[in-house]
Amino acid sequence: MEEIQLFLEEAESLMKKAVDHTASELVKIRAGKAMPNFLDGIMVSYYGAPTPLQQVSSITTPDARTLAIKPWEKTLIGEIEKAIINSDLGLNPQNNGEMVLLTIPPLTEERRKNLVKQVKNECENGKISIRTIRKDTNDSLKKLQKEGASEDEVKRAEDSVQKMTDKYSGQIDAHFDKKEEEIMKV
Repeated sequence: MEEIQLFLEEAESLMKKAVDHTASELVKIRAGKAMPNFLDGIMVSYYGAPTPLQQVSSITTPDARTLAIKPWEKTLIGEIEKAIINSDLGLNPQNNGEMVLLTIPPLTEERRKNLVKQVKNECENGKISIRTIRKDTNDSLKKLQKEGASEDEVKRAEDSVQKMTDKYSGQIDAHFDKKEEEIMKV
């Protein structure tokens, strides 16, 4: 039935989005080495408008523990420093008149374990989203069955939804394993 296929396609699309969202949240959790995307979400006041840091500067990694932020306009150095200090990154920016330098401190064992817990929570949230999508889709399929869809078609669709759930939950598990390894590597 066409309606069943639409429900399945929508469920798969939503599950992919849940995995993508989880992956993007994991990127924000730092693993002890400097990565430009660590600064995603930092907004700088640019002519009075909040603007993403990446749009007003170039961000490079001169070494594994340093981020160099070179603004397109030198007048932004103070704004960039202020934005970093006000963020929840817990880093102290230094500026040399040309650029802002951020030194990423090495992670302690306790901090690493806390980061792994944070990663686990993010991944669990992603899996909860996937299970919620499965539940909502199955509820919609049951409603279709009451409206006259064949029991066999609905059963096949529910099996497909379960396979999708397993597939995308597995992808989140893979993201967790990769991020855990990245964090725990000294």
